[in-house]
Amino acid sequence: MIKIILFILTLGFYAHSMETLTPTFSLKAKGDVQDILYTQGVLYAANSNGSVELFDVASKHIIKTIEIPPIEDFMGDVIPAKIYSIDLIANKLLIVSQGMKGYRNLWIYENDTLHKVFDIEKKYFIQKASFVDENRILFGLLSNQIGLYNLQTQSLEYMKQVSHSSFSHFKLSQDKQRFASTDESGIVRIFNAKDGSLFKELDALNLDRVYQVDYKNGVVLTAGQDRKAVVFSNNGSAYSLNFDFLLYSCALNEKATRGAVSYNEKNEVLVFDINTQKYLYNLTGQKATLTQILFISDNELFASSDSEIINYWKF
Repeated sequence: MIKIILFILTLGFYAHSMETLTPTFSLKAKGDVQDILYTQGVLYAANSNGSVELFDVASKHIIKTIEIPPIEDFMGDVIPAKIYSIDLIANKLLIVSQGMKGYRNLWIYENDTLHKVFDIEKKYFIQKASFVDENRILFGLLSNQIGLYNLQTQSLEYMKQVSHSSFSHFKLSQDKQRFASTDESGIVRIFNAKDGSLFKELDALNLDRVYQVDYKNGVVLTAGQDRKAVVFSNNGSAYSLNFDFLLYSCALNEKATRGAVSYNEKNEVLVFDINTQKYLYNLTGQKATLTQILFISDNELFASSDSEIINYWKF
């Protein structure tokens, strides 16, 4: 009997054994990095110090810095405007930044010019914004309202109250036809981006706030306060991976065959196989709480945190 137990324990160990990797290289931003995106060899990094920095990944050098105007805080002191979210379509960069009185400003940077779309007069507490197309912007408010704004008509196409739970995160599908949204309830809902109608509500396997969600190739991955990562497959099945620490960030690769989550108090990142649930890699080197994980290929990944350092791993 003891041998059988040992054999089962050994099988469990090897099922979750994984290779530990240190960063291949690191980039240093000018403030705590809140959001990152990658395109054509360039990494965009939005920080808490009021700027978006563009890194040439090959040379590892900053090639451009986009500065957001500073703001006054409640005491009247001039401070950098923290940047919460960025997105890119064609040559347009969408930026959500801290505004006066706690409200948020929404900007578009194009042709070396910064244009303000929303300011604090709207009294929007925008947490995240993304392009649906070149003329329409999807944004989520802390009040858990999701809005679609038309740049051409300068008007809202809709504003939907998702629930009375506070908003956490949303993610557009790759074709930008739908988006997954989540909040403090742990529920993930899929909406049609065109009109904001509910496509489906997923079973609430997370029992507390979901901090982040990713949505690719019909697969949804969550990172939850209840220490669970939940995978909802495109065939309707779901499973959860349980850990001993809060999960702040998650990501899927393009085909949704691999997932990544920040999963322990050391701020390490676990890369796992979506279909087999096998743990593949343990990525070390982060010194602060993870803010974003970003696959740029099946075997390459960036991670940012509440620090100036952005780490890159190749595995």
